[in-house]
Amino acid sequence: MDLKNKITEIKQEYQKLEKKLSDQKVLSNLKLYKELSTRFKELAEIVNCYDKLENIRQNFEENKIEIQSENDKEIVQLFIDENNELETKISKLETHLKSLLISKDPNDKKNAIMEIRAGTGGEEAALFTSDLFRMYSHFIEQKGWKIDMMNSNPTGMGGFKEISFEVIGKNAYGTLKYESGVHRVQRVPETESSGRIHTSASSVVVLPEAEEIDFKINEKDLKIDVFHSSGPGGQSVNTTDSAVRITHIPTKTVVTCQDEKSQLKNKNKAMTILRSRLLDMEIQKQQKSIAKKRKTMVGTGDRSAKIRTYNFPQSRITDHRINFTTHNLEAILDGSIEELIEALHIANQQELSNSN
Repeated sequence: MDLKNKITEIKQEYQKLEKKLSDQKVLSNLKLYKELSTRFKELAEIVNCYDKLENIRQNFEENKIEIQSENDKEIVQLFIDENNELETKISKLETHLKSLLISKDPNDKKNAIMEIRAGTGGEEAALFTSDLFRMYSHFIEQKGWKIDMMNSNPTGMGGFKEISFEVIGKNAYGTLKYESGVHRVQRVPETESSGRIHTSASSVVVLPEAEEIDFKINEKDLKIDVFHSSGPGGQSVNTTDSAVRITHIPTKTVVTCQDEKSQLKNKNKAMTILRSRLLDMEIQKQQKSIAKKRKTMVGTGDRSAKIRTYNFPQSRITDHRINFTTHNLEAILDGSIEELIEALHIANQQELSNSN
């Protein structure tokens, strides 16, 4: 299908949705209204971009006629200069339109749940988990987003065995989703007296936040336990049973939350994580069939894959999915990860564009 026919179809869908969104039946169905209004906004952006592009193209063609028919050299030059500017605008709008026409993940606009866990490397991996949390925290702060802590399991030396938190902000999941995978660090640990370089790893999982209207859970499928919260080394930090463990029996998914003093707050946060994990399981099933067609691991959702190495002796960070390397390690660990994230999104978009 050529572009013009595709845009015609999109405009027809856009007009139909505009009528549906004023229908009382749709207005009374929250989930349906949310789905349709999200799609309507996406189509509106495409339609507006295409109309703007067509107007500029028309101006460009009209200027070409004037250039051929006009005798005054100064006026001709003015039309030439204007067309040079219009050419740049046309090129940018064509690129933007192409990106808009690529199928988007409907979860991209959601908040994100991030879970970072220490892997191989013992205490050094726990310290690296803390470094990654600090890196993401600074990036989130720079974006003007917010963090809501869900659960943490600290160690005595300032690291984390695991830490979970919600990222609240526009397009949080869409921005951070390619951070999922195994992050490897190469450095001399603080605990190493001989100065030998060790390799440790932490895993990062980024989930789209699932609201109740996105994913319903049957209460009969849940086993809920309460217990005392514990701190570093396992010592009790709370005299009341405020910590909550929820097990989803059909999938054997277990979520624990203990950071809040209130049992109800811990339960609510655990349910948020559980819904997000179950929604993510459905997404993973869809991505497995798509992943076979992908040349890189960007967007395949392979959580067990080693995606990035942080080499301290050489101040080097390498993202293995797109062979992207930078020697700006200190700034990146301080939250300046925009360059990495942008490179991953560009690589993914190019691959999607080539496959369409």
